[in-house]
Amino acid sequence: MVLDRTRDKADPLLTIIGKRFSSVNPDILTWCALLFSFVAGVFFYFSTPKTELQNFFLFFAVFFVILNGFFDAIDGKVAKLTNKASTRGDFLDHALDRYADVFMVGGLSLSSFCRPPIGLLAMTGVLLTSYMGTQAQAIGYKRDYSGLLGRADRLALLIIFPIIQHIVLHFSFQFPWNITVIELVLLYFAIVGNITAMQRFYVTLHWFRGATSKDK
Repeated sequence: MVLDRTRDKADPLLTIIGKRFSSVNPDILTWCALLFSFVAGVFFYFSTPKTELQNFFLFFAVFFVILNGFFDAIDGKVAKLTNKASTRGDFLDHALDRYADVFMVGGLSLSSFCRPPIGLLAMTGVLLTSYMGTQAQAIGYKRDYSGLLGRADRLALLIIFPIIQHIVLHFSFQFPWNITVIELVLLYFAIVGNITAMQRFYVTLHWFRGATSKDK
C-alpha cells in the first residue's frame, strides 16, 4: 500500500469537495482534523476485548479516524482554492498531523488490545517515517513521500484493522500466542514504518551525494 502516490488521482474529487468548504478558514479545518484524531485516540484507548462487543468503541474510533483523514485531505485544498496557502499553514498542518498520529496510534498502543513493547515500536516507526520525509525538505531536498508506509496508508489500516478486530472478537477467534489484530497492524507499523524511514534516509543521503558532485 502506497496510497500517498495516488494524491493526483484524488485531486479532482478533493477540488469539488474543497469548493463546498471554501467559506471556512483552512486553519479551522486543520484544527478540526486534530480534534477528531484526539477523539479517535480516546475511543481506541478505552476499547477493551471484554467490552467491545457491547460498546463498539472501535467502530466509533474508526468513524473519527475517517473524519480526521477527510479534514486533513481538504484543508490544504481549501487553502489553495481560496489563495490562503502559506508556509505557516503548511507548518501548522504537518505539526498537527504528528500530534494526530500520536493520539491515534498512541491510543491503540496503550489500549488493552496491545502489549507496551509493540506499541512503543509502532510509535517509533510512525514518527521516524514522518520525520525523515519532512527533514528531507528542511535541508533543501523535496518533501519525501517515498517508501512503503505513508500517512494515507496508516489511516487506511487504522480504519480496516479495528473493524477486523471487532469481527474476530464476535467469532471468538484467537491467534497463536494470543496476539490481537490490533497488535498485528501495530507490528506492521513498527516493521514497515522503520523500513520506510530507512528508505527515505537513504534517498536523502543519495541526494546529498548528487548535490555535492554538482558543487565540485
